[in-house]
Amino acid sequence: MRRFLLHAFGIILCLPFSFLTLNAQITLDYCQTKAREHYPLVANYGLIEKTKEYNLENANKSYLPQLSLSAKATIQSDVTNLPIKLPFIEIPQLNKDQYQATLEVSQIIWDGGMIKSNKDILKASSEVEKNNLELNLYGLKDRISELYFGILLIKEQIKQAKIMDSELNRNLDKVKTYIENGVANLSDESLIKVEILNNKQKITEAETRLRTYCKILSTFIGQEINQETQLEAPSYLLVDNEQEKIGVYFSNRPELKLFDSQYSVLESNKKIIDSKNLPKIGAFAQGGYGRPGLNMLTNEFSFFAIAGLRLNWNFGNLYTMKNENKIISNNQTNILNQKETFVFNTNMMLEQQKADIQRLKQLLITDNEIISLRESIKKSTEYKVENGTKNINDLMQDISYEDMAKQTKILREIQLLMSIYRYNTIINE
Repeated sequence: MRRFLLHAFGIILCLPFSFLTLNAQITLDYCQTKAREHYPLVANYGLIEKTKEYNLENANKSYLPQLSLSAKATIQSDVTNLPIKLPFIEIPQLNKDQYQATLEVSQIIWDGGMIKSNKDILKASSEVEKNNLELNLYGLKDRISELYFGILLIKEQIKQAKIMDSELNRNLDKVKTYIENGVANLSDESLIKVEILNNKQKITEAETRLRTYCKILSTFIGQEINQETQLEAPSYLLVDNEQEKIGVYFSNRPELKLFDSQYSVLESNKKIIDSKNLPKIGAFAQGGYGRPGLNMLTNEFSFFAIAGLRLNWNFGNLYTMKNENKIISNNQTNILNQKETFVFNTNMMLEQQKADIQRLKQLLITDNEIISLRESIKKSTEYKVENGTKNINDLMQDISYEDMAKQTKILREIQLLMSIYRYNTIINE
């Protein structure tokens, strides 16, 4: 009994929290975060990082001592011999078949910075891949926002259509009274019924679109969204920063980070070119077994060992060094031009969004005035219909005009939210 009471008490405690969870509003930021987490491409982040770690680990192993084993067996047409004869001394004759196996250990002392430059290229290339991925995910934000604002717009349209339905049914009741009093006829009633059916069709179409949008958004975020889910209208503030500096305005844009990482790869390539034209110094130790050994006068198998320093300096790369640097400089200039073009175009987009926002704000002010006037005209027409100076067709027209004005305002309100959102998205805030 005690266990049952404790279990029941636990359920009662959880009920308010469950209720809050079920009725909590979904925000656009939440949807974008979930869509990003749920998007299959995100898994590539881990793959890029792991690949970079493996490549860097392999590059670091170049600093470790390197082992090499070689063996050879040869037969030659002649061998080394002394062109003298000494009395009572027999000088051994070397065999023409010779054998040798060697094991060498080499250690880099200085490689001209080649390994470090290769590691820098690996890191920069990894950043390029990440920024490319980030750019693809950045485009996902627009797709989610279109769905989100589309749902908000459709819901408001359905809400207005239902208000319109109530308005038409209210007038239908009035017309029925007018018919009873001989002020209207059955054709007037049919006219309103047609408008009611047209309005119901609009509601049906809107609800179908709403279900489709909700299903697509649910797929993106990996969470069930339906017609009853409450979506919170974003309350964005317009970021009206007049500073035109790239570092202030667009520093968070993935495109700029991509340009910078591409530029870094080219800088690392320059260091590789310099490293190729510097000498390489290393130490080595070699042990072997063969016939002959180091003593060429002994025609027996023997062990031998050699140790020392080795210097390699390839001067052939100097021929192409100048042109290779020019090619890299041209590619860097190309990246800077792309970056400058992107900033220019983005500034133009910002100015367009600013103008759009101001236009919609002004139109919304006049929309409110138009709706107020349309309501007055409709009420006046209703009064005139009651007095027989206007007919039901005139009233239906004024009701339709009022509805159109309200629908236009709803559309512009969502468009304003979207424009402010796009403005903030352009500067990635």
